Order: sequence, then structure tokens, then C-alpha cells
Amino acid sequence: ASGGTGARAYAQAVGVYLAFAVDKCSDYWNTIATWMPRGTVGHLFARQAIPMTWDFPEASPFGSFHCEWEQCVEWCAKAIEHLPHVCSGEARQSDATSPSSLQDTVVSTDPPYYDNIGYADLSDFFYVWLRRSLKPMFPELFATLAVPKSAELVATPYRHRGKEAAETFFVEGMTRAIGHLAHQSHPGQPVCIFYAFKQSESKGNLGVVSTGWETFLEAAILAGFSINGTWPMRTERSARSNAMGTSALASSIVLVCRKRPDDAPLATRREFVGTLRSTLSVSIARMQSGNIAPVDLAQAAIGPGMAAYTRYAKVLDASGKPMTVRDALALINQILDEVLAEQEGDFDADSRWALAWFEEFGFAEGEFGRGETLSTAKNTSIAGMVEAGILVSQAGKIRLLRPQELPADWDPRTDTRLTSWEMVHHLIRVLETDGDEGAARLVRALGGAADTARELCYRLYALADRKSRAAEALAYNTLVRSWPSIAELARSMESMQSDLLDLDGLRG
Repeated sequence: ASGGTGARAYAQAVGVYLAFAVDKCSDYWNTIATWMPRGTVGHLFARQAIPMTWDFPEASPFGSFHCEWEQCVEWCAKAIEHLPHVCSGEARQSDATSPSSLQDTVVSTDPPYYDNIGYADLSDFFYVWLRRSLKPMFPELFATLAVPKSAELVATPYRHRGKEAAETFFVEGMTRAIGHLAHQSHPGQPVCIFYAFKQSESKGNLGVVSTGWETFLEAAILAGFSINGTWPMRTERSARSNAMGTSALASSIVLVCRKRPDDAPLATRREFVGTLRSTLSVSIARMQSGNIAPVDLAQAAIGPGMAAYTRYAKVLDASGKPMTVRDALALINQILDEVLAEQEGDFDADSRWALAWFEEFGFAEGEFGRGETLSTAKNTSIAGMVEAGILVSQAGKIRLLRPQELPADWDPRTDTRLTSWEMVHHLIRVLETDGDEGAARLVRALGGAADTARELCYRLYALADRKSRAAEALAYNTLVRSWPSIAELARSMESMQSDLLDLDGLRG
């Protein structure tokens, strides 16, 4: 671990791995651990924070729980077994905002997410135990009593006497860091930057923007990068604690960056919007065909959107002033909504009415007259949609039926007024009750029409997320994320049925 060969170096390497096992134990052997439903001890760091707990279990280090000493050592051993054996690596700690001697380097990096995670503060929990064990081997690495924090590149207000100063520190530091990446990166290879940070802030009439995304992109652009595209990569476990029962991001969004040409042209706002419309419509269709999760779509759209923005040296508004990154992000989100809304033309009239009603009322009741006026505009009728089985009308009120209210014996092959809306909500109902296999049987019965239902989920998720209807958003996101396994099961069922028919023919 600290260099050299022979028995001493081997013993030091073993000591490092045993120190990791001690740190693994500390995640369970503390007064903030919790009981798990299955009767075991839950670890502290289920998310990037240390929560308050009113009661805690105390696990025996040598007991029969899954978190005893031997089990923690075994976990570390399993991790070591899966490390690559055919290549060597080097880990070096240095300041990303300072120049490096590395040149022509292929760069892939996962930078800090603005103020989302207090990395250094949380690291102290493990650092103190590693320091006790490993300081003799790594005296420089463990020279301080706690993790150094003042230079950490996160926008933490309490370290910088306020939010504005913290944001300035982050932008300036990130600009320097990314500037070094631009200078040192290999000219023939893009720089890949992972950024799994969800847009969540609303800024007045600008729509949804995010200070985390805004400041990071501003730093990248000031450093001389242009964004060439986005690769959504499935890096997050669906079983992680913050993803259970939520619409947490399923992917990391990889921004593909290259140095912006010195002769990049200027553009007007109108030219930028035109480029943005054509770029996003193609990119969104491609990402949807790749089954990107709806929760990731807005983040992934930032890549092609900012590619349109950063292909120009500057985008000038009507007064001749450069458009800010914040305004560009707001436009990207606005045009993303327009692209998804344009896809409504693929749906039947009943489903288009249901989308408009859902945007305003969700599954709550509304006035019959309001719905009747809307039905005229959408070229349908309330009576027809009651017959189709997507809403109820009584006592001057109407409302959409929830998935749980839909009939369990529904068969799309005998439905005389089949709608994309009921396909989606029957699929959600069956997925919740019968799992992927039940949903696969329904997809098989729907045939080619099932793809339209999947497309509708993206629009429904966007509407539910905008209105903060978390339960509905989760259901639409879950259906799309489950689609690959559902479709594969449906194909297997079709193949099995075909084989049985061939067997029956041979018997005949």
C-alpha cells in the first residue's frame, strides 16, 4: 500500500483492507443506526446525510446479524476479488483548481453538485477511524485531525458567510478546475462529465431552472468548453434508499464536451431558438426510443439544448446583450414541453381530452360544463368517454378513473373504443397487482398499440411532475423503466405460443 515489496508491504496491504472493514462496521455500529423491517440493523448512510433518530439498535460485533465483524471483512474481500487484475492504477490526491503536469489526458470526471452533498463533512465520520489505523502508513494523507474543508469545491453558505459568496466561490473554482481540464485534455477525445443532479428550482416566470446546473454549465462555458451532447447512463440502483417510492434520477447524465472553436459565430435569440427546436425534437425522439426514464428526460435534454447554445460564441437578445445560461436553460425546458406537447397529435381524441383535463384537475372532480367545453375543442364527447371507460360523470361533476378503479377483466381485443389513456392506466394497474408478467400479457394483447401507451407516459410524467403529483409521476416513471423487461417477457410469451402451435400442428 505504501510502496516496497516483501512481507512488510503485504502486511500493510492487508492492514489497509482491514481498515476498510472497520469503516464498514462503523456504518452499522453507531447510535444513529435504525431497525430494518426484516429485524436486522440498518446502516447509517442510506443517503448523503446523517439523520436524527429517536431509538437505535445495538448490534453485537460477533453476533449473528449481517453486520458483524466477519461479515464486514467478507464484504471487503468480495470487493477485492472483483478488482481488475490485468492493469495497474495510480491514485493521487491534488487540488483540481491548480495546474497539473498531466497533458493529453482522456478525462472522465464526476464533479461536486453545487450544494447538494457536504462531502468533506460526511467524510469525517469515516476519516477518524481510518486515521487511527492508517496514519503510520500514510502520514501525509492523515496529517490533519479531520478532513480539510475550506478549499472543498461546494457552495456551502456557512463556510463563505452567505449564499451569494458561496455561489461565487463555486463558479470561480469550477471555472478554474474545468479550465485546467480543457487545457490538459487530449485534443482528439471528448471530456466526459457525469452530472446526476435533478433540476428542482422554480424561478418566477422563467419556469424550472436549477442553480446547481446553471452554475456548473456557466463554469464549463467560461472555461472554453462547448457541450456536444448527452449520454444518459444507467448508473443508479433502483433499490437504493432514496429511490424507493420516489421519482429519483435513474441515470447519470454524461455531458460530452470539447473545446469551443475560436471562430465560433454569434447568433440572435431567434436563430438559437430555431436551432434548439430542430435539435431537441430529434434528440428527444431518439432518447425515448432508447427507453430513457421520464424522470431523466429533462436532465438529458440539457445536453442537446446546451449543444445548440454553446455552438455559438454568444447568443444575443433583442437589446444586443448576451443571453445568460439561466435564460438558455429556461428556454430548453420550455421547448422540451412544446416537443412533448406536439407528440399529443399521435394520440386519439379521448386521450388528448384526458391529457388536458389531467393537467388541470389530475384525478380530482371538475365541473361538467368545463369538461363539455373541452370535449368540443378536442372533437369528442363526455358520454363517449364514459362509454370508453376512462371517466365517470354524476351530479354535474366528472373525474378521470384512477388505475385502481378500472375493471380487472378488461380485454383490449374486445374494446370497441380503445384509447391510449386507458392502455396506460390498465398497464399501471396490472403492473401493480401482477408485476411484469401480468403487464407483459397485457402488452401482448395490445400488440403494436402498446408503443403509443409508452409514449404517452412521458407526457403524463411531465404534467404530474410539474404539478407536484408525486404518486402519479412515480407510476408513469415506473411503467417506462419496467418496459424493457415487460417487452422481453411479452416476446417470450409470443415465442412460446408459436412453438406450442407448431407442436400442435405436428401432432395433427
